[in-house]
Amino acid sequence: MQGILDTLQLVKRNVKRNFRLPQLLIFSSVQPIIFLLLFNYVFGGAVENGAGGEYINFLLPGILAQTALFGAIQTGVGLAEDLNKGVIDRLRSLPIARYAVLLGRTLADGVRNIFVLILMTIVGYLLGFSPTEGAVNLVAALGLVLIFAFAFSWVSANIGLALRDTETVQVAGFLWVFPLVFASSVFVPTATMPSWLRAFADNQPVTHVVNAVRHLTMGDVEAGTSAVWLTLAWVAGIIIIFAPLAVYQYRKFNAK
Repeated sequence: MQGILDTLQLVKRNVKRNFRLPQLLIFSSVQPIIFLLLFNYVFGGAVENGAGGEYINFLLPGILAQTALFGAIQTGVGLAEDLNKGVIDRLRSLPIARYAVLLGRTLADGVRNIFVLILMTIVGYLLGFSPTEGAVNLVAALGLVLIFAFAFSWVSANIGLALRDTETVQVAGFLWVFPLVFASSVFVPTATMPSWLRAFADNQPVTHVVNAVRHLTMGDVEAGTSAVWLTLAWVAGIIIIFAPLAVYQYRKFNAK
């Protein structure tokens, strides 16, 4: 029970910090909006027929997943910043659960993602996004993207704890995120890719979560409910592996 209270206090602290840095919220929102506008209007005409309908309906689920994944990188950056500024040193002197520091960070970043995803959905509606499966399924799709980002926040936390330099962590974060985002079904159907690349794209987590969101919002029969279950399996596997690793790294840092 004490660990839960500790976690909630740290979530509150990190959320307040996010909202006291409006430039962080602004830039984390502007970048995905630019992606959405550029890809919709620059590539939409070329991709629309292959995507099987209005490109914005194909694109927005992918941009939502990309936005959440890019947001997950900030978990590692924030941890590295706290390490450098001595915040972690102050926290470890307090009688709080060790996992609360990490869980508080990942959950707070999830709160920021909620704000950004809602904003992106509104912008998508303004551009013509028209989901066919109702509001409940849309909320379920956004929830799926959020837990997907939460899982990858633990990957980012490991990078932040291992490298501990904010600039290095940010560069390292994008190095592993970019191949997952661009070699996936985010922007184009994987059927248009060379066979060797399609084999990777069809079997990686970003494609699965994007297909799941398209199924939930647009009733995409080709993606099907299997994409939802595959996404949940990826989420569970990533958390099972990377959350304990992050806690181990944090405890090793505290032992020094």
